[in-house]
Amino acid sequence: MNTHLAPLPGLHTHPPQPESAPEIRTPVRRVGPLDRAAMYLGVALIRWSRRPARAAARRERPGFNAEELERRRETDHNLALAMIPFR
Repeated sequence: MNTHLAPLPGLHTHPPQPESAPEIRTPVRRVGPLDRAAMYLGVALIRWSRRPARAAARRERPGFNAEELERRRETDHNLALAMIPFR
């Protein structure tokens, strides 16, 4: 049952293609110096826009700061006291 038969000529399951389709050949457009310069400019702009940020511009996540923690607790406590009359 491993025998494969070649299909008969002219019998296909797909729609027939036109037999006399004229081949339209278009001339190949050569890349000129202006096109090449535009491509390099585009690539340079993409690279420039994706450059990494400066180390000084990045803000590192602040570490544990006791004074900041105490200030937040005071603020939260004061807000809680201010909300007591609204209960």
